Amino acid sequence: MRKFSVRPAITLRGRKFKGLRGWAGKPSHPPFTDFPVAAYVLAAVFDVISVVGGSSHSWAGEFFHAATYVFIGGAAVSLLAALTGWWDWLKSSQPGNQARRTINTHAVIMITVTVLALADIAWRLNVYHSASCTGVGLAVLSAVVAILVSLGATYGGTLVFDYGFNVETAGDHPVWHTSEDDVFPGHE
Repeated sequence: MRKFSVRPAITLRGRKFKGLRGWAGKPSHPPFTDFPVAAYVLAAVFDVISVVGGSSHSWAGEFFHAATYVFIGGAAVSLLAALTGWWDWLKSSQPGNQARRTINTHAVIMITVTVLALADIAWRLNVYHSASCTGVGLAVLSAVVAILVSLGATYGGTLVFDYGFNVETAGDHPVWHTSEDDVFPGHE
């Protein structure tokens, strides 16, 4: 009996292209969200380590610099996540239902995260060459960003896993039946 199925999960043939939203069954927004969430949480951890180390340890400055790079990378990818998320909001949801209200909550939290992340980056770049470690104020801001991005991601997860938003479910699809054959998009 076969143990692995690889090609159906990564093929785009047979899937309808939906522009910025991605392909049917392969939306663009979710993969773009993973990196900023991880980056902001990791940067906050680096900042806390840097504060604990203090200016008397050279490695504390290295953690500050690492957090700066990670924050900038997270912010760059978050622009793609924001663009594809906005397009999903515009094209996939209708006003007046719980899913749309949850999307609005998710969006407001993530817009707040983006504004705070940009402020965090501006602060970092202003002291990048002079700071020997992360300052307490900057570490607090990073922690707030990490907490808010985690909260916003929780709302995003609710949209997918509780509401099935933009999820094309298999239902009673042949992939759930015992078979040696893989099922590809657009095939029965």
